[in-house]
Amino acid sequence: MANHKSAIKRNRQNEKRNERNKTRRSKTKHVIKDVLLAVEDKNTEEAQNSLKKASTIISKNAAKGVMHKRAASRKISGLAKKVHQLSASA
Repeated sequence: MANHKSAIKRNRQNEKRNERNKTRRSKTKHVIKDVLLAVEDKNTEEAQNSLKKASTIISKNAAKGVMHKRAASRKISGLAKKVHQLSASA
C-alpha cells in the first residue's frame, strides 16, 4: 500500500481512470458485436450504419488512451473488411 501522499493520490486517480476505462472498453465490445451480428445476419445497411458508429467510438477510445491507436486501427480495419465483403457479395 502507498505511504506517500503523492502515491496515495496517484492510486485514487488510477482507480477513477480504471472505472472510466472499464465502461468505455465495455461499450467498444458492444458496438463491435453489433457490427458482427449485422454481418452474420447479412443485413448490409445495418452493418454499414453500425460500422460507422463503431469506428467513431473505437477512434475516440484510442484518442483517450483506453486502447492503443494501432489496436484500434486494426479493429476498425477488420470490421470494415467484413462489411465490405458482405456488400460486395450482395
